[in-house]
Amino acid sequence: MNITIVSVGKIKEKYIKLGMDEFQKRLSKYCKLSVIEVADEKAPENMSEKEMENVRRAEGQRTLSNIKEGSYVITLEIGGSMLSSEELAGKMEKLGVSGKSDITFVIGGSIGLSDEVLRRSDYALSFSRMTFPHQLMRLILLEQIYRSYRIIRNEPYHK
Repeated sequence: MNITIVSVGKIKEKYIKLGMDEFQKRLSKYCKLSVIEVADEKAPENMSEKEMENVRRAEGQRTLSNIKEGSYVITLEIGGSMLSSEELAGKMEKLGVSGKSDITFVIGGSIGLSDEVLRRSDYALSFSRMTFPHQLMRLILLEQIYRSYRIIRNEPYHK
């Protein structure tokens, strides 16, 4: 299976990079993984709604340009469906069995995803109703993808 994570913004924190590197290494035995960082827009602290929409649109265009045609797109959204680790594993396994061998996870920037990206989404996934920094969310997502593969293969993993 091909897994792509398209995420707005660069990771600057060393501890997050180290964690991501570890899970990318672990995932290499289960799937072909690509992590694509798209540039975030410089945004002033107090933006109008129109300015926020312009930022989301610019980031969204860069995001969409990195999604392969035919890929099953899962956007990370606060209002999305919340799944247990077992349910996410089941969803990924079901996608693979049904011939969807290319999955793209999308993590937006600090002010969210554009309407265009939301329309392209095949499934909205939420990890929590809380807001997490998009950099940290990337690490959490990698861990959950790894956990999903361990569950699918009935391999031990801490609970």
